[in-house]
Amino acid sequence: MDTGAESQCSELVARERSGHTAVVTDDNLLYVWGGYVSVAESEVFLSNTQIWVYDIQQGVWEVFYMTGEVPPPMSGICGCFLDGQLYMFGGCDMNGQTNQMYCVNLTDGNYTWRKVRAKRGSVPSPRDKVSCWTYEGRIIYFGGYGHKALSDIDNSNRNFIVDEAAWVEDVFWGWNNEVHIFDPAQTSWTRPHTCGNTPAPRAAHASATSGCKGYIFGGRVMETRKNDIHCMDLNTMTWSEIIPVTPSPVGRSWHTLTAVSENTLFLFGGLSSNCTPMSDGWLFDLQTKKWTEIQHPHGNKPRLWHTACLGRDSDVIVFGGSCDYILLVDTGHCNDALVFQMQPYPLYRICEDFIAKNVRNNELLRNQLHFLPPKLLSAVQRRMNFYRPSKKKSAQ
Repeated sequence: MDTGAESQCSELVARERSGHTAVVTDDNLLYVWGGYVSVAESEVFLSNTQIWVYDIQQGVWEVFYMTGEVPPPMSGICGCFLDGQLYMFGGCDMNGQTNQMYCVNLTDGNYTWRKVRAKRGSVPSPRDKVSCWTYEGRIIYFGGYGHKALSDIDNSNRNFIVDEAAWVEDVFWGWNNEVHIFDPAQTSWTRPHTCGNTPAPRAAHASATSGCKGYIFGGRVMETRKNDIHCMDLNTMTWSEIIPVTPSPVGRSWHTLTAVSENTLFLFGGLSSNCTPMSDGWLFDLQTKKWTEIQHPHGNKPRLWHTACLGRDSDVIVFGGSCDYILLVDTGHCNDALVFQMQPYPLYRICEDFIAKNVRNNELLRNQLHFLPPKLLSAVQRRMNFYRPSKKKSAQ
């Protein structure tokens, strides 16, 4: 299977970064916000007033400036796209982990932030490297690393594992396996009762939603990086662990998991159990419970703390992240967009890509472009930008 391409046509590209958030909208635009880079020996948060938009069809970047109740610069945020809005929860700012939520409409062109203030329910404790699923208009959050007061830690059910290296007086940091639900329509938080085999606390894991099921894979707790896969029935709030019938990928953190079809999840990259940045790609069949490692053209591009979003024709768009073990060497932040083809393209897409890729060097094609139907001609002209020579210029 042809599994990808790398866009390199845009003259201006978003700055390299890790720990950012990214979503793809219905019009096949990738929105990127936040994250951090390394400058000398310091970690520097990127601008909180800029949102970068990548037209996946053309391979062209634009930057827009944001107003309103703008979030502080952050990394490790959990972002998702729901009903035209980008919702962001948690993350780490200059003061450490936060439990604030912000949203912005990505469809009206105004890019005006709004801080979300819950009307009902208890907001989860501050945390970052948390994941989420979206289902029936709600956002369901799981896990993460953050801090709690000693009085709020319930050791009876082991839903919070204390990081013994991080505490101040009666405040302790650690990993959790809590589930919290945010309902945007009601502006409310709830802590549902869950059943079944609950996963161990963790952070820097990856999640994906398929139908009425939410899935998580891997993640870190203490010095362990896991390779287990769990399923949450989002109707009944029931956990179950999936035991694969084939060998699983190695344990990892800071990877991504993307639902590419009703029955298939795509796992990419991360930091392995022996702290090696990974570039391997795996498909998991939810029906047969089989893992299959796939060959792809980005095998020389390890990534961790990147983002992965589902685009047109089930393409997976991976942006940013680091190619280093960022806890030791933190210089390898990236800003390329890697495109992974997950299924055969429809004939329309094949024709569009073939013409756009070859028209500049084929006089016959150039002379016959005007014969194309208007819709296809417009698509080809946009796609031609994707294949034009690159003069990359990163934003500073």
